[in-house]
Order: sequence, then structure tokens, then C-alpha cells
Amino acid sequence: MLPSLFIAHGAPLLAVETNEYTQFLTQLGKTLPRPKAIILFSAHWESSMQRVSEVDTYDTIYDFGGFDPELYRIKYPAQGNQQISQEIKNLFTKNGVPFEVETKRGLDHGAWVVLRLLYPNADVPVISMSINSNLKPEEQYKIGKSLAALRADDVLIIASGGTVHNLRAVKWADNEIDQWAVDFDNWLADHLTKWDVDSLFKYDTLSPNAEYAVPRYGNEHFIPIFYAMGAADDSPNATLLHRSYRYGNLSHSVWQFGDK
Repeated sequence: MLPSLFIAHGAPLLAVETNEYTQFLTQLGKTLPRPKAIILFSAHWESSMQRVSEVDTYDTIYDFGGFDPELYRIKYPAQGNQQISQEIKNLFTKNGVPFEVETKRGLDHGAWVVLRLLYPNADVPVISMSINSNLKPEEQYKIGKSLAALRADDVLIIASGGTVHNLRAVKWADNEIDQWAVDFDNWLADHLTKWDVDSLFKYDTLSPNAEYAVPRYGNEHFIPIFYAMGAADDSPNATLLHRSYRYGNLSHSVWQFGDK
């Protein structure tokens, strides 16, 4: 059975950089059992209703500005998978998760930056999924949980975001790591490894420095972790595979949930 993963997508520059984190993700794609398809929840696709993609071939969305022109020449023409999309819809219906179908939207950089590092040939089918930052963590967890059975069918479930993602606090010159970011990530790691969902669902009031690590204007990057956790509810194990930082406090964390 495949795990589910929470993967930080960092800044768009990761798509053209070679560093500790990009090398880790490249190696991770080589060591994971090859999936039949990937379901990916992206922090950069928000909707009030859960959306499920039914796209034959995805366009590449450049949802950023002011970066290296090389980024805008990158294409990641992943294919969809109508069968898996239908299975997702069936599971959502069975578990009482309202949804809508999306037939046109391409892959935003929260999706294609990660996927391109893991599977550079765009040869694994992808079903892109939206998130809803206005839901309670329990509800986000439930959406992921409703898809847990697909992991036994060689489907890899990825949630893309960032545990510490405060663009008003980043230092674009690489400086020493801010302690407040480390303290938040350490609290998170402690409660993830214990699968302490009661505390995690109240992270905004219980965790140190939550107002900096997960600002209210930007919680869409943190909450994908609940979708990934829920997708491993049948095997509640959490393992930190990687953690590093860029720009003072931008966390590059990769969490694996469930057994391989």
C-alpha cells in the first residue's frame, strides 16, 4: 500500500534550482513504489466546493510573477485518468462529501513544481484536487479519509503546501533560520508522530508562533496536511522524511503518512 504525502512546494524557483531539497525530491520519486496515478491537493487551488479534475492533458499554469523567464518556458503536460476520477467521485458520494467536476483547469505551480521533481517525464497520470481553507481541520481530514482506500490500489495521494509559509516574514537572502519557525515545526512534529489529531485540529491556539507560521491570510498552505493525514487514517503513522529551510523561515518539509 502506498503512503500519502505532504510535500512543501516552496518558492517557484525550486523548479530550476539544484539544492538539498530538490535533490531529495528527485531521489524520493525514484525510491517510492511507482504509482498507477497521483491525486494531488494543491494549496494554490482554493474553492468553496471540493473540485475533482477530469482533464485529458493538463496545461501548465504560471501563477506567479517576477521570476526567472526560464520558469515560464517549463511545460508539464501530465495526463489525467478518467477511471480514477470516477472512483474519487464514487467515494465522495459514498462518504457524503459534496463535489463538483472540473474539466479545464491546468496544474498550478503548487502541483507541477512538486510533480516535475518527483516524476520529470510527466508519465504518471494526475487527478488535481482543490482545497477549502474555510473548512474546519476535521472536515479537511474527512475529505482525505474518504479517499484512503485508493492507496491500496497503487494511487499516491499528495498534499502540496508548506508547514511554515509566511511571505511577509521571508528573507530572500539566505539568513540564519528563525527560531519561531523551528519551534512551530517541532511542535507540529511532536503531535504528528503521536497522531494527536485533537491537538492538531486546534493548532491555531495550541501551537507556538502559529500566528507567524500559519498567518490567517495564508493558512491555505498549511491545511493540506490534514487532507494527507486523513488519507492515511486507516494506518495512522507519521514520518518526517525531510526538513530544511530557505529564506530564513520558509519550511521545506516532507511528511509521510501510513505504511508503505
